[in-house]
Amino acid sequence: MDEQARETGIGRTAESAAASAEHRRWWQVDCRDLSNAHRTLAVLVDRDEVELVGPPGHAAVLSALGVRQLSTALRDAATQARK
Repeated sequence: MDEQARETGIGRTAESAAASAEHRRWWQVDCRDLSNAHRTLAVLVDRDEVELVGPPGHAAVLSALGVRQLSTALRDAATQARK
């Protein structure tokens, strides 16, 4: 993934967000920052690596649902990175 796509937040690929987990290369997880503003975490697959991109300059606060979504995204990304 190029540097500009990384800096803009979520990696946009030719694959849609609705793609099956088997072929997806990025995931979004909703979260909040410490001031309770809406943010997102991105989980990206770049060749054989998984990248976790948080809100720039902010901490990510996850609900229980957000933790489950992050766990699922990381597991699916790890599977893709192994391919």
